[in-house]
Amino acid sequence: MTLHRTPIPVTEAISRVMEINEHNQMTATVSIPNSFNRILAEDLKSTHPIPPFPKSPYDGFAFKALDTEEASRENPVQFRVIEEIGAGQRASRPIESGEAVRIMTGAEIPQGATCVAMFEICQTHQESGRTYMRIKRKMDEGQNIMEKGSETNEGELLVSRGSKINPGIQALLATFGYHEVKVYSQPKVGVFATGTELLEVHEPLEPGKIRNSNAYMILAQIEKSGATPVYYGKLADDFDTCYKSISAALKEVDILITTGGVSVGDYDLMPEVYDKLGAKVLFNKVAMRPGSVTTVADLDGQALFGLSGNPSACYVGFELFAYPFIQKIVGNRTPYHKVVDAVLGRDIMKPNPFNRFMRGYIEYEGSQVTVYPAGMDKSGVVTSLSRTNLFIILRGGTRGYKKGDKVQAVLLEGDQGADDFFISS
Repeated sequence: MTLHRTPIPVTEAISRVMEINEHNQMTATVSIPNSFNRILAEDLKSTHPIPPFPKSPYDGFAFKALDTEEASRENPVQFRVIEEIGAGQRASRPIESGEAVRIMTGAEIPQGATCVAMFEICQTHQESGRTYMRIKRKMDEGQNIMEKGSETNEGELLVSRGSKINPGIQALLATFGYHEVKVYSQPKVGVFATGTELLEVHEPLEPGKIRNSNAYMILAQIEKSGATPVYYGKLADDFDTCYKSISAALKEVDILITTGGVSVGDYDLMPEVYDKLGAKVLFNKVAMRPGSVTTVADLDGQALFGLSGNPSACYVGFELFAYPFIQKIVGNRTPYHKVVDAVLGRDIMKPNPFNRFMRGYIEYEGSQVTVYPAGMDKSGVVTSLSRTNLFIILRGGTRGYKKGDKVQAVLLEGDQGADDFFISS
């Protein structure tokens, strides 16, 4: 078949991917231990006030503040200590004027008490088998008391749907009795590696062949993105085999990723497979390096990502196109990798006819974000990927950059996303 390729801008390609009308956004109910890094499919609201009762923030004594109205160094006020209560305990009765309760952090304020004085400002002594406490200063009504609902009231919105569950949100779930929570389901993402030249990891090298690194890289990227990877193995350069295998896999997964087979060679069969499937090709060339031949097709709401067979190009293609689409499916409100301004840490004098997404890493030098290339930047290079935690964006039409030049960087690590993907011109 004759394949027409017109390169489109990266941002336009990403927009086309995100417009796919995926039908399989489902929800599931999971327990708290299984909720980490999942995306909330419901708003999280408080089921009761916090604190649920007035409590003490310190170890000290609870009593009526009015009793200290005349207290001073020269005129200390004495209280009879009637009991001691710890966290989880309650006073046996309301306190009266002239009485105090020894109270521990987190314990409920006894009925009748209107303040808490920390141990450090009180003096205690025994007299006739009873405990007494003295204080030499005036206390105010409500001093050192955490009132009921002072942190949050019942029914308040705590975390919105679409938020990624982190340890802090897990603490909220437990605090408010959510032993189970509704989250967005993790889509199944199928993976094929195409190419007769590929060997499995355990196989010895042969002339003209390479080991299949892409599949294991992509499987890890899928898992990191919050989806469930399904590896279908290798596909040889045979059209009928590719078509039958891909057709069968599409019945079992929500998204399908293939690596290799999307270029313009005689053995690059994925365009023909898309054609026979009846999938709508959204683009088959992107104005970027590496990964310009990245191809994405839409089969009635099912996304098919045809990524380059070159490892670095494959890696870049996944993070720019497949990652935000998966985030959309799992309900993430900020599905894109964050783009930040940075300063280049060394010269990169290679001309760039298209936008280049160079693998790199970040260093913080004071308040300045400095980025460095991670190593060799060829499409087929694997070794630089191990240090990569960002892409340095080198704009198209430039003849190179010098150390200290301002650039943008796509952050690949961390939970902070963005609600759009913006590259400055």
